Amino acid sequence: MFDYCVIGGGIVGLATAMRLLEGRPGSSLILIEKADALGKHQTGHNSGVIHAGIYYPPGSLKAELCRKGAEATKAFCLENDIRFEVCGKLLVATSDLEVERMEALYERSKQNTIEVQRIREGELKEREPNIRGRGALFVPSTGIVSYAEVCQAMGRRIKALGGEIRLSTRITGIRESIDSVGVASAGESWQAKKLVVCGGLQSDRLAVLAGLSIEHRIVPFRGEYYRLPAAKNDIVRHLIYPIPDPALPFLGVHLTRMIDGSVTVGPNAVIGFAREGYPRLSVNLADMADYALFPGFWKTVFANRKSAVTELRNSLWKPGYLEECRKYCPSLDLTDLLPHEAGIRAQAVRKDGALIHDFLFAQTDRMLHVCNAPSPAATSAIPIAEMIVERMAEKSR
Repeated sequence: MFDYCVIGGGIVGLATAMRLLEGRPGSSLILIEKADALGKHQTGHNSGVIHAGIYYPPGSLKAELCRKGAEATKAFCLENDIRFEVCGKLLVATSDLEVERMEALYERSKQNTIEVQRIREGELKEREPNIRGRGALFVPSTGIVSYAEVCQAMGRRIKALGGEIRLSTRITGIRESIDSVGVASAGESWQAKKLVVCGGLQSDRLAVLAGLSIEHRIVPFRGEYYRLPAAKNDIVRHLIYPIPDPALPFLGVHLTRMIDGSVTVGPNAVIGFAREGYPRLSVNLADMADYALFPGFWKTVFANRKSAVTELRNSLWKPGYLEECRKYCPSLDLTDLLPHEAGIRAQAVRKDGALIHDFLFAQTDRMLHVCNAPSPAATSAIPIAEMIVERMAEKSR
């Protein structure tokens, strides 16, 4: 019998396990992960950005958690000798419409108490000679890190606090009783007084496996990246983002300096044919059936049909993808777009077709399922973990 069981070895699950053990010294805890390594899915396939929180509605939970998370992530890196860099981010406006959106974003940043500087066209060219735009917003606190390294450090911390980590272990059963929760895999089972499920791409399936009634499904959105040649690693000094379209849930194609010195371009956002299939032609019929038979999926596709067609076109036609980059970095050409591993985002969708942009939890007396932990969950993982632990404590009172 464990005091706690955590399912999911991504950054949110790891941060939660770490927080439970830090807050309750001497507790017994087991963390179970299906993959053969920690942080192997969403956490290990993102852009590695420590976000500042400029995009989110003032006073929202996402804005608060992102601000706290950026500080907590940097502090954790310093404590654990993990390299990170605060290089800053430029959000570049390339049209009259984007200039209007940029001004609205600037007002939002002030309400969110985030330091942001307006950059005029001439100054933008001085700061970033290879970038073109009508103006930009500079967010100096944005940073970059390897979240895979953060996960490894969290795993070491969990073990040092007495926790157990089991990899390559697929959960086949979850059953709650009056005084415990039983968790089973092939040929093995465990009992815990409390269970936290941070299942990411499999979160809806694990909730159903636990007997919960949910009204959403996870739809995998595939984010395809390219890497620039090493000769162009100095093409930018900061992260370069477009001004986002507020009607869309994704931030658009951007140039990202990585902590290893390389520069990536992306991601786009197309429907994935496999929840965990990163190679380009990956197909999982069970994954496709899950969303194809869910009415909310088709409502989402219809509501976003224009952007969906554009994203699919650019995925299939490399020159179209290049044009998204050349809006603000005109010196790039097709030979600069080298292969890079894709990422897959777990997007929760309601029956009515609405994309769920906020946190979604399902909780019983002894279980808490994180059904949706939206971007920037990697940045916000440590305060998200604190929120999860608080919710569990309130349920126990």
